[in-house]
Amino acid sequence: MPEYALEVQDYSFSYGKTGVNVLNGVTFSLDKGSFTALCGVSGSGKSTLLRAFKPELAVEGESSGQIRVLGDDPYTLSPVESATRVGFVMQDPENQIVTDTVWHELAFGLENIGMDTETMHRRVAETAHFFGIGGWFDRRTTDLSGGQKQLLNLAAIVVMQPAVLVLDEPTSQLDPIAAKDFFDVLERVNSELGITIIIIEHRLEDVLPIADRVLFLQKGGVLVYDGDRDGFVRMLVGNSEGFRGALPAATRMAACLDRAGLNIDEDAPFPVTVREGRTFIAEAVEHAREVDGCEIVSRPIGRTVPAENVAISARDLWFRYTKEMPFVLRGVDFDVHAGRIAALVGGNGSGKSTLLSALSGIRKPERGRIANPNKLHVALMAQNPKMLFVHDRLVDDFLEWKDIGKYSEKDVDDILERFGLAEMRTRHPYDLSGGETQKAALAKILLLNPDVLLLDEPVKGIDALAKKQIGEILTDLAVNEGKAILLTAHDLEFVSETAHTCSMMFGCEVTCTQDAHGFFVDNLFYSTPTARIARGTLEGCVTTADIAASFDANGGSDHE
Repeated sequence: MPEYALEVQDYSFSYGKTGVNVLNGVTFSLDKGSFTALCGVSGSGKSTLLRAFKPELAVEGESSGQIRVLGDDPYTLSPVESATRVGFVMQDPENQIVTDTVWHELAFGLENIGMDTETMHRRVAETAHFFGIGGWFDRRTTDLSGGQKQLLNLAAIVVMQPAVLVLDEPTSQLDPIAAKDFFDVLERVNSELGITIIIIEHRLEDVLPIADRVLFLQKGGVLVYDGDRDGFVRMLVGNSEGFRGALPAATRMAACLDRAGLNIDEDAPFPVTVREGRTFIAEAVEHAREVDGCEIVSRPIGRTVPAENVAISARDLWFRYTKEMPFVLRGVDFDVHAGRIAALVGGNGSGKSTLLSALSGIRKPERGRIANPNKLHVALMAQNPKMLFVHDRLVDDFLEWKDIGKYSEKDVDDILERFGLAEMRTRHPYDLSGGETQKAALAKILLLNPDVLLLDEPVKGIDALAKKQIGEILTDLAVNEGKAILLTAHDLEFVSETAHTCSMMFGCEVTCTQDAHGFFVDNLFYSTPTARIARGTLEGCVTTADIAASFDANGGSDHE
């Protein structure tokens, strides 16, 4: 029997014959039954590496080194052996579902490997019970929410009983509650079924507490860390300023207070969960009170909401895609303001994307009206950024609208540099990583200098450093250039740190709109991990900056 589930030995990869490696001499091995988080900045080769375990999904290019799955070269396996050894869950739930009903999706893989009917029925039944999807067993797959579709994708893989499960950012398009449910099930798949898991995930908040192993790739595809969770956390806290923002809120909070002199036990692991963070912050406040005689009082930074200056207004919007389908928007009233960043949050299927497309003029509402009295230039970035790219080179795509937008080649060079895409100017847009594609799509739209930006999930699938850069760019556009920005996001921390106002959609209606700080303080589920950590100890704090400010203002930084 092979000792390891997966083995990678001195593996390198480059696209075509460019000679530029996106993976460089990667070596590691994973024990059977382990749960491994594969981390790294956008474009570090994470997806390319995972796809190498599945020849049917592998990227075209030049490779060297060795890869083994349960001791065998995956490229020597038959299709049936590949399907039953390695399961792969993709980023977009829509891309993996191939049948029209839930039960057929579960049975599809088993039918294709020629399993007998009795065994197939038993496998499908027990898998449906395990995943709790029996209640929608007969539903059409098109009627499922995004979270349900991704859970179905996972179930349709697990029913094949693979030894290894590979997941490429499976929750990047799920709302926070659906993502948490997905990770809860994934943990059971690993702990109760013993399936080896390796997952790419930018939501370290959810994945780090359940991972027993972490791999970290730097730009250029170099593996710089292979070890346990606490060692990874300590490496980032001490050395990696850019990627540190990807750590769980509890960890970032503890690291921040540690740097301020409120030292934790050097031998104790950093907190990674909300529960551990609540214990840590309570002890830190008590330490300041008893040892230093300093009472720590909440001092949230907040964000001033600019004055109202309506750019686009919508009144009593009703929309449905066909006369036979239910309404997706129901009597929606909404204003988009110049000089502000507004965020829309809510579950998958609540109507966020439809509202953006209606405000942009792409979708015509069945009833209601949209006013743009100053004839402002409106631009929409859809959820699938690849829709914007039609050329073989990124730079040619950026030059495509040069005459319409009245911008120069220098403007293109400047924005490529601003978004960290200069080195990819001659790459095919489809060869970019998911995060790089998101940045490229936003950059291309900004070349048109729109007055109103409607952005559907602009930070989906990007690393913490790129997310911070995009947040700073959007803030500059709104505050300093007076742009009106409305975005949707499942990343609530990004919203709390970037948006001036936040609105929740539920049941195809906008149920509330508040200043972003107040929104996250008042909510229990649609809130930030920091707010949950601070609740009851430092009320009103919703970001790690809020907590740091509370200690700084009350003498915490005097400990240095």
